[in-house]
Amino acid sequence: MFKGVRTVILDYDGTLHDSTKNYIHAFKQAYAYLIDAGYAAPRDWADAAITKWLGYSSKAMWENFMPDLDEEIRSKASKMIGQILLEKAKTGQAILYEGALETLQALKEKGYRLIFLSNCSRAYMEAHKESFGLDRYFDGMYCTEDFGFIPKYEIFDSIRSVFPGGYLIVGDRFQDIEVAEHHPVRTVGCRYGFGFPGELESADVLIDDIRELNDLL
Repeated sequence: MFKGVRTVILDYDGTLHDSTKNYIHAFKQAYAYLIDAGYAAPRDWADAAITKWLGYSSKAMWENFMPDLDEEIRSKASKMIGQILLEKAKTGQAILYEGALETLQALKEKGYRLIFLSNCSRAYMEAHKESFGLDRYFDGMYCTEDFGFIPKYEIFDSIRSVFPGGYLIVGDRFQDIEVAEHHPVRTVGCRYGFGFPGELESADVLIDDIRELNDLL
């Protein structure tokens, strides 16, 4: 199925990076600020109700989560989450899924071009690149902030103009798999990430561990 693939485009959070613990903490801190400022009501949050926003850009997350929130307040809460996540990465508290780096290394040794594509800020991407030495594995690193947080399928053309086909997209959310609705690419859905049941049903293959990717290619 994946014969002819030369470039593998990988999502980050929920695919390589297990951001569950850090994101839940950051989200709750920001929500506490909104409560204290009188913009939100107290609420007990289930983890799944928070992690469902992982995979969204910050812009899309707030537009869906609290669309009527004042733009200035939304920006402050969003920056609060971003800053906490940044500090976690810079202080060695970010966690990759077991076998993530080994899988990247194995694919690189097989001759694949590896591309990082995440709905994140440049600062977040750079912090994780520094923390894990990601530039040792990735031939190109793209964050949606650099493109005004447009969808990944629109950013794909920028990747295609630089890196050779065929292409494989690997990710845990619909934002990754929907690239195939617009471009001739293969897709691998990561069931261990943050997607909901059925969200990855159109993926060509589903995996339960990032290490399975090395067995497919």
